[in-house]
Formats: sequence, structure tokens, C-alpha cells
Amino acid sequence: MLDHILDRIGYTGSVAVDVPTLQALHRAWRTTVPYENLDIQLGRPIRLDCASLLDKLIHRRRGGYCYEQNGGLELLLRATGFDVTMVEGAVQRADQGDSMWGNHNALLVIVEGQRWLADAGIGDGFLEPLPLQPGFHHQDGHAYQLEQLGPATWRMHHHEGGSIQSYDFDTAPRKLSDFRARSHRLSTAPDSTYVTTLVVGRTTTDGSTSLLLSRTIRTLTTGGTTRAVHTLNSINEFADTLRDKFLVPIDDLGSAAIKQLWQSSGRQDALWRARVENAST
Repeated sequence: MLDHILDRIGYTGSVAVDVPTLQALHRAWRTTVPYENLDIQLGRPIRLDCASLLDKLIHRRRGGYCYEQNGGLELLLRATGFDVTMVEGAVQRADQGDSMWGNHNALLVIVEGQRWLADAGIGDGFLEPLPLQPGFHHQDGHAYQLEQLGPATWRMHHHEGGSIQSYDFDTAPRKLSDFRARSHRLSTAPDSTYVTTLVVGRTTTDGSTSLLLSRTIRTLTTGGTTRAVHTLNSINEFADTLRDKFLVPIDDLGSAAIKQLWQSSGRQDALWRARVENAST
């Protein structure tokens, strides 16, 4: 299994249970496995068992959202020999309260006597794990902050200009199966943003690129400056962008799915533009 995952993420370096390997594997995963909710947009079920994750993320070379991403990353790190614990997260708990618990997951890795926060489930998140220590951690031109809220509770403050402001996490061990019910709701409920909004993201050393509503591409450079906003104008441009910029294998989606995504995104785009126009009047 390990060789297949390493091939999937294009990793050819040495493999050892040490900090440099942890950093390199995390970076390789983040830059090659896109953050995307395309199956949710298509009404396809999200499965979190090991066989399904390996099939989708590794063999079919697709991406996924937070539960899938960190489930796959956990498989990689465990296969390498790392001491990994999955934990429960709460995106935007600082603003929206305790009901946010369970809307995210993350990983804690112990290596060389130090705990590290690993996370591939935020589309424009950090490329390498953060040491689980209070304070600011600088990486690739961005500043992330870890704040300890209690004996077992932490808050990760995202970089300026990031897609979220923060998420909290609890260090108590969890299993990926613990998130199945919440994942089912988030991937099927009509009021879930994962259902109402198409999102594809990819982070590189130069910054992060997001495809929102499948019609608008935004690029955030290292340092937090939006470099470009580009609107896609045709289904062919949409398909090419998925394949070339976000590394999504469009053959796996199929031509009918591409057409469905393009059409539904038009409705999403129109609703978004109407809300923006109404807000400005």
C-alpha cells in the first residue's frame, strides 16, 4: 500500500520516521491531492472506509474534502510508521459556538518527542505540519498561530486572507468512523455549503488557488495578496482547468458529470452574483 500512495503523491525521497520525512510527505500530499467536493456536487456518496479512500484518492487519483483528505493522509503516515492520532475539529467555533464540533478532523503526529498538527483538510491550509506549541509559526510566507484554549483544546488561527479564520480541535483520540454521520449530513443536506457551493482548491509553494462555484478562479499568493481573479467562460475551459490547474482526472468524472457540474455551477454563479448586487444596492 505504501508504494502505491508514494507513487500517487510523486514522492521519491527517503522514508523514515523522522521530522524531515513527515514534513516532506505532508507537503507532497498537499500539493498533489486536490481539495474538492465534486462528488458531493454530483450527488455521489462519500465513503470513509479504508478501501474506498484508497480507491478514490490513490487508485483513481481524485481528491476529496476534509474527512477524506485526512483519512487518506492518516493511511499514508501510519503505513510509513508514524504515531498518528485523528482528532475532532470545529471550523469557525470561535464565531459560531460548540455546534461546530465534528465539522472537521485533523491529525496529531508524535515524532522525535514532539507533537505536530497535520491537516490536509483545509483547501488553502499549511503545506507542512505545525509543531503543537503555542505561538506563531511561519511557513511559505504565511503566519499561522496555535493557541491553547484548555488542557486538551487548541485553536489554529489561519493565515491572513485564508478561507477560514480559525478552527478548534480536541486532542482526544477519534476514529474516522466517528465522523460518518456528520459527513453524511454535510454531503447531502440541502442547506450545507458543500452541497450548495462547488469548491476545488490546490496549494503550492507559490500560494493557493481556488475554484469557486466552478466559474471563478482566485489565486492567493504567499503573503496573502490576491494575484488574479479569473472567470471561466466555457465548459471546455472548465474541464481543462480541473485537469491542468487542479490535477483532477476528468476521465474519472466522465463527460456527463462535467456537463452537469458546469450547468449547476451556472445557477450557483447567478445566485452569487445576485446576492452581491443586492448587497451593494
